[in-house]
Amino acid sequence: MTLNYPLATEKSIGIIEKGNTITYIVDFRATKEQVKKEFERRFGVRVASIRISNTSRNEKKAFIKLAKGSSASEVAMKLKLV
Repeated sequence: MTLNYPLATEKSIGIIEKGNTITYIVDFRATKEQVKKEFERRFGVRVASIRISNTSRNEKKAFIKLAKGSSASEVAMKLKLV
C-alpha cells in the first residue's frame, strides 16, 4: 500500500482546479513508478507526471498530475475532498 491519504489543505485543494493535480501523502519508501501504478489502478485514471518531496514531518508528499482526459476534480469528489 503506497498511497496513505490525500492532503486536504487550502493549497492542495487549489491545485486540483488549477493544475489538475492531486496531492497525496505516500509511503516513505515508495517510488514514483509505484505511486503511479497504484493511483491509476485505484482510481481508473491516467497519470501524466509525479513530483515527490519530503516534508519536515518526515513524510513523503506526491503531487500527482493527471493526463488530459482525466479529471482531478472527479477523483477529489470520490475522495470527498471537495
